[in-house]
Amino acid sequence: MSDKSFAIEGMNCASCAAHVEKAASKVEGITFASVNLATERLTIKFDDRKATLSQVMEAVSKAGYKAIDDEKELRASRSETERLRSRLIWSLSFTVPLLVLTMSAMAGVRLPALLSPEANPMTFALLQFLLTTPVIITGRNFYIAGTRTLLRGNPGMDTLVAMGTAAAYLYSLYATIRIAGGQSHFVHNLYYESAAAIITLITTGRFLEARSKSRAGSAIRELLSLAPPLATVLRDGKEKTVPASKVVEGDLVIVRPGERFPVDGMVTSGETSADESMLTGESTPVEKNEGSEVTGGSINLNGSVICRATRVGSATTLAQIVKLMEQAQGSKAPIARLADRISGIFVPVVMGLALLASSGWLIGTGDFRLSFTVLISVLIIACPCALGLATPVAVMVGTGRGAKQGILIKSGEALETARKASVIVLDKTGTITTGIPVVTDIVPTPSTDARKLVSLAAAAESRSEHPTARAVITYAEEQGIDITAPERFSALPGYGVEAFADNTHILAGSQRLMKERKIDTSAADKEAELLASYGKTVMYVAAKGICLGVVAVADTIRPGSAEAVSELTGMGLEVVMITGDSSQTAHHIAGEAGIKEVIAGVLPGEKAEEIRKIKRQGKTVIMTGDGINDAPALATADIGIAIGSGTDVAIEAADVVLIKNNLRDVVRTLRLSNSTMRNIKQNLFWAFFYNILGIPVAMGALHLFGGPLLNPMIAAAAMSFSSVSVVWNALRIKNVRL
Repeated sequence: MSDKSFAIEGMNCASCAAHVEKAASKVEGITFASVNLATERLTIKFDDRKATLSQVMEAVSKAGYKAIDDEKELRASRSETERLRSRLIWSLSFTVPLLVLTMSAMAGVRLPALLSPEANPMTFALLQFLLTTPVIITGRNFYIAGTRTLLRGNPGMDTLVAMGTAAAYLYSLYATIRIAGGQSHFVHNLYYESAAAIITLITTGRFLEARSKSRAGSAIRELLSLAPPLATVLRDGKEKTVPASKVVEGDLVIVRPGERFPVDGMVTSGETSADESMLTGESTPVEKNEGSEVTGGSINLNGSVICRATRVGSATTLAQIVKLMEQAQGSKAPIARLADRISGIFVPVVMGLALLASSGWLIGTGDFRLSFTVLISVLIIACPCALGLATPVAVMVGTGRGAKQGILIKSGEALETARKASVIVLDKTGTITTGIPVVTDIVPTPSTDARKLVSLAAAAESRSEHPTARAVITYAEEQGIDITAPERFSALPGYGVEAFADNTHILAGSQRLMKERKIDTSAADKEAELLASYGKTVMYVAAKGICLGVVAVADTIRPGSAEAVSELTGMGLEVVMITGDSSQTAHHIAGEAGIKEVIAGVLPGEKAEEIRKIKRQGKTVIMTGDGINDAPALATADIGIAIGSGTDVAIEAADVVLIKNNLRDVVRTLRLSNSTMRNIKQNLFWAFFYNILGIPVAMGALHLFGGPLLNPMIAAAAMSFSSVSVVWNALRIKNVRL
């Protein structure tokens, strides 16, 4: 199974998006097709043994649109915003004088006799024709696309605009011919200004919409711009400047102060600090020295370093983030399906209502002008643009906002489902805790001191690779304690280690080891039991047959974990900790984090079953973890959230990835979900409300009771404003406090 994304040309409303989606879905071998109107992209999943990309592109073409597979062609083309700006300027330059000419009488301004409709009706009509025709030509895309989709049975917004403005223009042309034939009263049946103003107003709306959507999609463009185009590599002992895309895994890359790292890598020489705020949202520089990992796109601040490339091209962290964001922005939230279903039948219904209302007024009043005005107004005001943009623009802005905070949301569905969660299950190791054992307590007996105890423990453990040994050695180095290399060393599995250093026999390990070697531990037992009750690993240390004390090692909770749990509880969520550790250790950590419900002693394969048990209670579950053993549980939960420092398997199985390894980002994810869904509901409400209110008014509901009749130009302005307002409302998500 493969997936692919296409840029789609010619879509302007939710109805268009629905037609493209339907056309792609009908191709044999396509298992999934989703169109995002905001990004104007079609995303498909397909069996490449049954379907080809050319078949999909042909199906889209037959539906009246164009699918573009070539990204270079897409980037080389002029931006939609620039094209619309040019069209708008051209349209305005003719529409403004046209409106001055036609609206002067309404404003009480007397025109020169040459331009007066009463004195010179032919000049008046001809001048309107000359000013309107260039606007019609400028808006020819409405007619091309509208006619094409109508003939293929897929009428959309362009069809409505094309029908309304063409009717106004052609009838005005007919009236002009009648004026030329001497029937000057037809000067009052000219609709030129309506046709021109409608096209100009809709072009204005599309320009503002395109500019706003460009801002909405800025997060991906900003990320793409972070990757430097060039890299300096060492090949055959010489420095060479090559395109960053040509760097291969294993290359040595030189990065000087102020430059961006072109690829992911590991520092092999030099020291510096890096600004990784583009990935983590944290502005504090991160120190880098030999062995440190660096991320492509981050900034080398103050030192020249040489790095060995470890991930290049599409494998870099930056490229993966962009891919995740594109997937999320190309996906649909379940709430969008309601708008899709309505949009699919909306345009044909509107066309029917327009004809029905127009015919009704003509039959009832015999007033063709009134009937014609109703027809155009209904066709123009009822476009479902706002409906189609309500969800995808909010999802685009929401996922972009999350990415800037180090929260990668893979789909619109995850964004929507997160807010419905009632239970959040947190893995202990690596999620609530750091996952890295550290020395927490040094308890020497009266016969020695802390530094000597640590020195002997570190000497004994210096050749061991056990996590507890690594914790002791790291602690000794941090305290500036010299570590003596042992002359002899033996690992005693299940017990500890035995070593000779400086002619001193050292034992480090469990109480059982001490008892077997007949070493009296009574001076340290009480403290050891207390530390063990806290869930800590206790190491006895003895030298020359005498117990010198104990060293306690534990996995400590992450900074901010307790605050995060408190906030999650405050949001009404039931917080559960799950772990394979003993009940004693689990409850101690849970107590520190403020978690009341604990599932302990769970085997790796059993975590997913525990999630299923909770789901069977009718609860929506979020699972947060970082290890390979968490992947099945992450996939089983309604929403899986992976801590970014976790394994690739866990990150792949998750719906949300937290780059910063901070549990408080789970809280931010939920806040973002709430804000985005609230915004979508606002957008959908106003889009529905606009159409429910606008269509009856355009059909003449107010005029029926002596009120005003909706002018087609006002209808066009209202339709354009509705689309722009939806996009502007979605942009407010950028300012939400997370």
